[in-house]
Amino acid sequence: MNKLLTIVALSSLPAIAMAQSAPDAYNFSQTDMRGTARFLSMGGAFTALGGDLSCLNQNPAGIGVYRRSEIGATLEIAPAKISSSTVSNNISKSNTYAYCNNFGYVGTVHLDGAMPTFSWGVSYNRIASFDRDYSVYNGSTETSLTNYIASFTNGVDNSKLEFDNVNSYNPYYDSNEDWLSILAYNSYLINPSGGANQYVGLANNSTNGDALTRVHERGYVDEYAIDFGGNVENCVYWGIGFGITDFSLNQRVEYSESMENATIYNGSTLINNGDAGFNLTNHRVVTGTGLNIKAGVIFKPIQEFRIGIAVHTPTWYDMKQSSYGEVDYSYFDPNMAEGRDNPFQGNEYTDDAYYDFRLKSPWKLMVGGACVIGNQAILSFDYERQAYNDMSLKYEDGWDSWVDNTWANDHIKEYYKASNIVRIGAEYRLTPSVSLRAGYAYSTTNVKEEVENGAIEVATAGTNPAYTLNKDTNQISAGLGYRYQAFYIDAAYVYRNRKSTYHAYTNFNGYRAPQADLTEINHSIVLSLGFKF
Repeated sequence: MNKLLTIVALSSLPAIAMAQSAPDAYNFSQTDMRGTARFLSMGGAFTALGGDLSCLNQNPAGIGVYRRSEIGATLEIAPAKISSSTVSNNISKSNTYAYCNNFGYVGTVHLDGAMPTFSWGVSYNRIASFDRDYSVYNGSTETSLTNYIASFTNGVDNSKLEFDNVNSYNPYYDSNEDWLSILAYNSYLINPSGGANQYVGLANNSTNGDALTRVHERGYVDEYAIDFGGNVENCVYWGIGFGITDFSLNQRVEYSESMENATIYNGSTLINNGDAGFNLTNHRVVTGTGLNIKAGVIFKPIQEFRIGIAVHTPTWYDMKQSSYGEVDYSYFDPNMAEGRDNPFQGNEYTDDAYYDFRLKSPWKLMVGGACVIGNQAILSFDYERQAYNDMSLKYEDGWDSWVDNTWANDHIKEYYKASNIVRIGAEYRLTPSVSLRAGYAYSTTNVKEEVENGAIEVATAGTNPAYTLNKDTNQISAGLGYRYQAFYIDAAYVYRNRKSTYHAYTNFNGYRAPQADLTEINHSIVLSLGFKF
């Protein structure tokens, strides 16, 4: 469903219904593989292993494997580079970040009877980071964002888009129209033309233009886990956990176009051979808290082999968003003398938007197997499925009343599919105190092929029409562990390569919007320290 059809379908709803979209649910639900150095160095393949603080966030049954209490912490230094690639340009941006990824405690008591041990634990884990900066330059554009806006604004009475100070009419709050249409109309990105309620953008058949995007994001998803687990006859290990999440995102997206021979408003009329430049900037702050439940079991039919199963419910989030958009514009008429009104230029802001909404993230299913070879080696394998097509959004409709965001939820099922993740890990004990480790993890895309190929239009919300779509992710890791009596220190190196595509806005009416291939490369150096007692 394109944005025009969405707006028609929502003609009876307030503008708040456009607050969140399927791409928002997708972006907010992303998680990374993070945890202790041992966990990461073995590719995160711990569903059937346990005995590590990261299990509190993965398979709670792993807490039942503990024989002693433990306290530990993990630090990470993460050099990161994001490269954007288009036909005309390649741009790379590098940053280095530092995190405390994990801190946890497990307490274990010894009992009599069929359950020889019972354990409980609490931990902090950073499960996602939104820290990134990148730029995209398209040296030649086929069309303009303004033409896309005009295409879904056609049919809207322009009196609903402009301010009326005499009657105290504010289109952002007194109409049900799309905020991007209102912003574009009042900054002359789109202008009335031809028939009734018809609009044109800045690009025509003779227009030459380019586009530049700058994205700055900071944020995180932190999870605080409380787990309980036990050991039944040293054969079955069980666990249940409760996760409380803390979500924060601060985002700034700038999109600029520069055009020659454009259809511009010069202050009094439309001309087709003007020069146009505009910069659309979107600011957004999103915060929230969530709750999820995890449960799992590990079976050890023989000493040398274990099977693990874990299920994660969706995380149910209560979220708040504040956002606004602004446009700086400048239009030059070569037929007029340059002066006070040439170029015709200015600045336009939306009102501040405040939204409360609820998000249900994907549920997860994990299964794993592990072989323990004597006291010297471990081989482990995990499979995980994340149901991105099962996400959903709700919005507040009146005082303390929540209803489904139907248009966004329909798009979730149209755009996304489940993601499959495979993890492999190995550990070899060189001496009773020193261990070598290695791992690999692979995640498939969770985007349907027709969306990835641009065959269908993607609807967004608010005044930011941009979105990104993740492709496959590869992660390779290696590590070293040292044990001395009750003390341990683990180190890991993790290389992650994730590819995605950036879209300045959706393809429409046969036109291809500016886009770029993104490659994110992270080199993480992870150190864990702990003590068992």
